[in-house]
Amino acid sequence: MSREHIDEVSGISTTGHEWDGIRELNNPLPRWWVITFYATIAWALAYTVAFPAWPMLSSATRGVLGYSSRNNVKNELAAAEAAKGKYIAAIQEKTILEIAADDALREFAVASGGATFKVNCVQCHGSGAQGSKGFPNLNDDDWLWGGKAEEIQQTITHGIRFAPDLDTRQSEMPAFADVLQPEQISQVSAYVASLSGPVLDKTLIQSGANVFADNCAACHGEKAKGNREVGAPDLTDAIWLYGSGESAIAAQVRAPKQGVMPAWGARLGETKVKELAVYVHSLGGGE
Repeated sequence: MSREHIDEVSGISTTGHEWDGIRELNNPLPRWWVITFYATIAWALAYTVAFPAWPMLSSATRGVLGYSSRNNVKNELAAAEAAKGKYIAAIQEKTILEIAADDALREFAVASGGATFKVNCVQCHGSGAQGSKGFPNLNDDDWLWGGKAEEIQQTITHGIRFAPDLDTRQSEMPAFADVLQPEQISQVSAYVASLSGPVLDKTLIQSGANVFADNCAACHGEKAKGNREVGAPDLTDAIWLYGSGESAIAAQVRAPKQGVMPAWGARLGETKVKELAVYVHSLGGGE
């Protein structure tokens, strides 16, 4: 049996552990540390008794305090719904113009409509509503069917060229490849392109203007400013849904693309549609 070793410098016994001639002193733990350690054990035991802790076969111990994080979340959600209730009720009763004129309701509608937009609209119009080829930008002032709040509401509710909805907005550009000669399509494409930018062959512009007057002015107007009653776009600005330039315009004249927007009224309900319309109108392009 080995004799207890006492450190010569400190006078404290060692544990018997030695590494490279260095011995470990057998100092007792500080009393405060020992007390804290036992206190944490007592706290842990008390916690497992007071709160849900021990897993069972199909559930866990409930704890004597009856605490439940699920119930807390449920109560918080119920409180949030109750707080929103007065705003939702007001939005249900008021017109979209009345909502826009009420600061509190408008702020609530913009927040709620923004969330609805992110779930249902970003797939086509983009996360910032900036649109893409074939999907309009909702931030500018260029509106096919009108950018007033009630007009936006109408478009969202009934959609565009959406067959199941009888009140959907309808318009259809003919495929002029079946009507016009190839040279006439080149001429009218050059004319339309010249309304917002330079063209390669200026000699086509005048003859293209004549083709436009005979075939296109009925919808787009004599000055090509468009007609919102039929969803005909303004051809004089630099905003193009399916691409700019003579070749893109010619392709649209020959075989036009006809976009479709779902009718969201039945899916979202009148209240959500109002909120969504207020949000879209608030993006800056609303009139």
